Amino acid sequence: MITEIGIGAGDIWHFLDKHGEVTLTQLFTGIEKPKELILMSLGWLAREGHVLVRFENDEYRINLNLRKGS
Repeated sequence: MITEIGIGAGDIWHFLDKHGEVTLTQLFTGIEKPKELILMSLGWLAREGHVLVRFENDEYRINLNLRKGS
């Protein structure tokens, strides 16, 4: 399972690199993987400091943490 989470994290990173800041809904729509896997992968990236996640206007917004050197 850890391999699938890592691959999902890479998919998220590439999606954010291409699209910039997105909502969680846009991430679910843009990446064709189960929502649970996307959430696990997103948590991994957030814990490692590669993405920033904030809650604004009743939705989660995600973007790359460019200060981390992603």
